[in-house]
Order: sequence, then structure tokens, then C-alpha cells
Amino acid sequence: MEMQLPPHEGGELSVVDMHTGGEPLRIILSGYPEVKGDSVLSKRRYIREHLDHLRRVLMYEPRGHYDMYGALIVDSELPEADLAVLFMHNEGYSTMCGHAVIALGRFAVDYKLVKEPKSPETQVNIHCPCGLVKAFVEYSEGKTGGVRFHSVPAFAFATDVTVSVEGFGEVTVDISYGGAFYAFVNAQRFGLDVSKSRTRDLVDAATAVTRAVKSQVKLHHPASDDLAFLYGTILTDGKDDYSPEPTANICVFAEAQVDRSPTGSGVTARVALQYHKGLIQLNQTRTFQSGATGSQFTGKAVEETKCGDFKAVVVEVAGRAFYTGVSRFVQEADDKLTHGFLLKSLYNGRQFKL
Repeated sequence: MEMQLPPHEGGELSVVDMHTGGEPLRIILSGYPEVKGDSVLSKRRYIREHLDHLRRVLMYEPRGHYDMYGALIVDSELPEADLAVLFMHNEGYSTMCGHAVIALGRFAVDYKLVKEPKSPETQVNIHCPCGLVKAFVEYSEGKTGGVRFHSVPAFAFATDVTVSVEGFGEVTVDISYGGAFYAFVNAQRFGLDVSKSRTRDLVDAATAVTRAVKSQVKLHHPASDDLAFLYGTILTDGKDDYSPEPTANICVFAEAQVDRSPTGSGVTARVALQYHKGLIQLNQTRTFQSGATGSQFTGKAVEETKCGDFKAVVVEVAGRAFYTGVSRFVQEADDKLTHGFLLKSLYNGRQFKL
């Protein structure tokens, strides 16, 4: 039987679903109104102020879930960009997402956003809110494979910062930028293991750290105030010294959202932090493993650079993305839940939210 849309009134939203290391990405093909703005950052502000109901429709239940992630392709003001993208999640809109860049690189080649793909790699310039990110997509005989990308300048913002964390007392954290700001802390500080402890315990600890850093540390970014916010906290296994063995971490970002992958922008920030501390050298490749799924990315610092007054590095992150399906979503006018909801247990304050 040929699949057809049911009778409905109103708009239709078409998407392609992918995952990178287990972390979902819902790429929006059609159904969004015009996104106004003369820059990617201004477009990000516009959808936040005028089109946020559509983020909820696609990210929230019943069409999505608490930890869904999305990407809306828009026009770029940069002539060298093949596409621009706005990222979305359960809380709002990020400035960078490495797992999404890996998926979008492959998507851009497969969906002909790059007109002349080349073997063995096709370069895809993706304009993210944090800046231009260069992805390199394996391409052979019409098929795409793994993707690596070069980040915007990444840097350690502050190290050994002591914050007062509710329920845990004083905690020492590092803060680093990889297209978004993250706080880093060894999970052992909380008596936890990123690969073995209960996810809810890891989420509670990381969320408490995020709240403390947001309230006690003033962030700034040389390029734009729009980039100067803490995206989340990454708990690590503490194995920051260079080793050929994988090092594990788990990222809790936005509104207590758990990344299933090692976190591309998080790996970028963590490599920049390790380089800043002299724990890794240029072109030393490390493997980073997700404490949630065991999936892996590789990361390395490939070039020294500057970001304002910060000493920075360009970081290369590599991984694989896979397609999971396509969907066409509709909204019925008399559906009182059509704009979505989030349902989460109350153990850490997350709850039913319309």
C-alpha cells in the first residue's frame, strides 16, 4: 500500500532522521516559514523569537522526545559556505554541534547540496552560528562514509575554577570552548563512573555543576555576546594525559539533555583544554568514548591559532553518521497537544512541560 498523508488541516513538516554515535539528528527539509535575518546569528535570534513553536513541534513529544536534536538549514551570508544551519534541542538553540556537523556533511553530499563531490573526500563548508566549520566527507563511487571536521578556534577559557555546587560543596572545574562553552569535571569527584553509574545520578551531578557555573562565573567570547553562555557540563573519567587508550565522558547540556555520542563540540573543547595543559601535542590523535553508548569519536589539535586574546587551536574531530528514516509530520487543528510536551520524572526537577 502506498503511504499517504492522513486528512489534515494546516502545514506539513518533512524531515530526514540520522544519528551520530547514537545521538539523534532531525534535519528539517521543508515546512518552516522564511527565517529572516542578514546573518546566521540574527536568524538564530529570529527563530527563537518568532518560530519557537515549530521547535517544540519537532523536538517534543509526541513527534520527538526529551533528548531529540534538530537542524534547520538556512542561507548563509558567507560566499564560501555550502550551507548554513541552526541547531535546536529541548531548551532552545545551540551555537555549535559536532555530531550534527558529521551528519550534515554526509547529508549535504547525498542530497546534492554540494554539486561536484570528489573522491576520496569532499569538502563541505558548514556555516554554524559559531562560525564556519569545514567538514570532509569520505566519498567513493557515489557513496559517502566517515566525516571529519575542523572546528572554529577552540580555547581553554579558565582552569581550576572553584564553584559552590548545591549538594556537593566546593567543586573545581575547567571551562573550555569548542564552538560552545562547557564545564569539565572528573566524575570521581561525585563518586561516579561515566560508563557504569546510573544516568540519572550523572545528570543530577552535571546539572548541579552547570547551575553553579552559570550563576558564579561570567563568560565572554571575543567574537560575539551571543556565544557567551555555558551550554552544559561534561563529566570525564579523568584520563586527560595522552594515551592510545580511549577516554570516556558524558555530556549533559541544555535542559538536562543527555548526549548519546562523545559530543563533537565537547571533544573539541576537551582537546583544546588538554592542549592548553600540555597533555596532548599537535596531531596526537585521541579516542573519546561516550559513557552512555560506548560510541567513539577521534580528536586532535591540528593547528595553533588565536581567538581574540585567547591562545586557541583548530581541532579535528572524526566520526560516522547513519540514516534512520524520513518522516512527514502534520498538525490537526483540534489537537490540544499539537505543539508538543515533555514528560520526565520528578527525581531531578524535570517534569511535564507544555
